[in-house]
Formats: sequence, structure tokens, C-alpha cells
Amino acid sequence: MKIDIPHFVEDVLNRLSDNGYETYLVGGCIRDILMGKPPKDWDITTSALPHEILEVFIDRKVVNTGAKYGTVTVILKEGKVEVTTFRSEGAYSDGRHPDWVYFEKTIEADLSRRDFTINSIAFNNAKGLVDLFGGIEDINKGLIRTVGNSSDRFIEDGLRMIRAVRFAANLNFNIHDETLAAMQQLAEKIKTISAERVRDEFFQVIAGANPTYGMNLLLEAGLTPFVLPEILPIVGFEQNNPYHDKDVFKHTLCVLEQTPNVLHIRLAALFHDIGKPYSYTLDDEGIGHFYGHNAKGVEIAIDALKRLRCPNKLIKQVTLLVDYHMKYYKKNQKTELKRLIGEIGRENISDLLILQKADAMCKKKLRLIANAVEMETAVEEIFHQKEPIFIEELAISGDDLKQLGLEQGVIIGKVLDELLNIVLEKPELNEKDTLMEIAHHIWLKLI
Repeated sequence: MKIDIPHFVEDVLNRLSDNGYETYLVGGCIRDILMGKPPKDWDITTSALPHEILEVFIDRKVVNTGAKYGTVTVILKEGKVEVTTFRSEGAYSDGRHPDWVYFEKTIEADLSRRDFTINSIAFNNAKGLVDLFGGIEDINKGLIRTVGNSSDRFIEDGLRMIRAVRFAANLNFNIHDETLAAMQQLAEKIKTISAERVRDEFFQVIAGANPTYGMNLLLEAGLTPFVLPEILPIVGFEQNNPYHDKDVFKHTLCVLEQTPNVLHIRLAALFHDIGKPYSYTLDDEGIGHFYGHNAKGVEIAIDALKRLRCPNKLIKQVTLLVDYHMKYYKKNQKTELKRLIGEIGRENISDLLILQKADAMCKKKLRLIANAVEMETAVEEIFHQKEPIFIEELAISGDDLKQLGLEQGVIIGKVLDELLNIVLEKPELNEKDTLMEIAHHIWLKLI
């Protein structure tokens, strides 16, 4: 089989081979090529030991990305190539690193320690494809299967269970029955894995090509209680409201599918209704309501994302969208819409509109969908016409007001606030002379 390899990658392969080391492309890059996809990363495995790799590339920029574990990265102008010595490894007792690494002499030994058959295919120009575990057949069948005994692979590193879900969801593959059964039996082992590793794999499921499939697989495999237990109360939770999908979890998955694969928006979709089981009340007509579920959702999202060791910036992005996702305004409510933009910031309004539109579409309520579209149009008009939203965008400043004799900071602040309220309703008044005159009248009322 002919495999096209970029020149800079082939140069790394050839330089190692020319120095007498057995060398192969391996893993995800071969899998992607066989599936007709451009590889995202280039990984090479070789019989050369780490110090020997450094000697071969002494005239190149090389980073010791994990020399203790047999990995260095060769940095070239066209890109970077990760080079790893043939190895076998022990369990990940600390949830992050293998307890021991033994440098092997053969490609066969190296491929035997890898996670899934589709990632255990190697290639070089001399031997062609090396497929010891049926990885090519599994790619053709669309199957995720472990190399060797599934329980052994997951006991070595429990994170592989979430990786199985990630690969299945993002490649639209099925998980082999034996592999899935082992996941169900060993799911609790996820508790021993570091939060950062769990987070990184889980986020690739959420922000991937098929988050609904991924979330359902996590449930089926019994991993959800150990990855995101906060989701469990909404699974099968019936809203008893004729205007909503009965099951909050199914509605949540629908919203996930309707949003772009941008992590903070997908997470906001995941958490937007997570507070509903805690805020459910019936009115006199027997219709359910969820007053304050957004605030409860914020609380739950903060706890969950902190547990997953997420950065504060991401937590703020997600919780802001969850908190405001019920703020709908009609096109003729531009003043209120501008106040909303003032509260959450220009940089967040488009994300909020995306979430609201997805939520409306999944509720299948034409009124809400039309409302979301109206809001999009109104925001476009506000931005296109450069209508003022913040005090800094008024045609006058605090220094201008001092010319009227205003000296106290508190008074100046009150006048500017009042001017902004006026301009939000009537943007055509945002001219310096006009605002100076209005400010004078406001000041006279305040003194």
C-alpha cells in the first residue's frame, strides 16, 4: 500500500534508519491515513534509545518531552515529530504516569503494549504495514477493540475506558462487546485516575463530532458516575410539561448536537438545564415550572468543573451562559437587549445566542425559535449601527462633565449612568452638545 508521508517526517524516519535503527510510523497517524483523513500528529517509534535519538538529531532542535519514558520531540520548520523508543510499561498507579518503562528491542513488543487495535498499526517503507492485532480489519468494521485482554489493558490504565468512548464517538465506531463488558466491570477504576487526565479525555468527547453518542456510551459503560455524576439526576427525569421534551437528559443531548464543537458552548449546553430536578414545581393547572434552575445550574457547573480542575476562565465562560440562557428578548426590545449585552459583554453575546437558539430548536417551540432569530437580527443591527452600550461609548466623558461644574465623583457617576439609560433607548441622542445639555438638567435635579 502506498502511504504519502510529508518530506519532513520522512527525513526523520530516514535519518534514524540510516543510522541503523529500526524505525516506524505508528499509532494515530497511520489510523488516520488508512481512514483517508489528514493526520493531526506524527508519531514515530524506533529501536534507538533516547540518548541515541538525541545524538542522531544533534543538529536539530529536540525537546525532551518525556525522555524518562522514551519520548523526545524533533522540532522542524515544517512541523514537529514525536519519537519514542520501543517500550513496554507498567500500570499507572498515580493516575498519570506508568510505574515503570522497559525499553524493548522489537516493534512487536511495542505494539503489544498499546491500547486499541486501531492504534497498534505501524508502517515503514521496508516492511510496509505491520498489523499484528487486526487493526486494519477493525477500522474497516468500525470497531474499537483492545489489544489483547481488555481487562488487562484497563487495569494497566483506567483512562483507556474513556479513550474507548472518545474514539468510538469521534470516529462513529462501535465498541467491541468484550471491551465494553470489561469497561462495565472496571468502571469504578476511573476514580484512581487524575482529574486532569479524565477532564482532557471527557472534553474531547463533549467537543467532538458526536457528543450525544459519546454521552450515551459513557452511561452504557457505567462511566458517568465516575466522570460526571452531576448528570445522573436528569437522566430519565420527566418534566411533566406538555411544552417541553419529557426527558431532560434527552433534551440536553439535543442541545449539545445543535451547538458548534466549541468547548465552553458545549459545556454550557450540557449544564444549562442540570438544575431542573432541584427546582421543579407544579402550578395550579398541573404544569411544571423550573424557576431558578439556571442559578442552580451555575452552582452545579462550578462544583463539577472545579472538581475536573478546569481553569477559572473556562468556568466563568460556561456559568455565564448557563446563568443567562433564559434571557429572551423580542426584536422590539432592543433597549433591554443592549442592557443584556452590557451585562455579559460583547464577546459573549454571540455564544449566548447560539445556546438559546439550540435550546429553542430542541424545545420545538416555534415562538421561541422565532424569538432567537429576532435576537440575532437585533444584535447584528445594534453592532452594525454602532449603538452605544457602555458608558465609555457615550459622546461625553467625566472630564466633559467637570466643565459644567461637576466635581464629585459620585455625582459624575450618577449623571453618566442616567445618560447611558437615555442613550440606550434613544441612540440618536448620543452627540456631545445634546448630552451636555441633558447632563446639565440631570445635575440640577441631583443638587
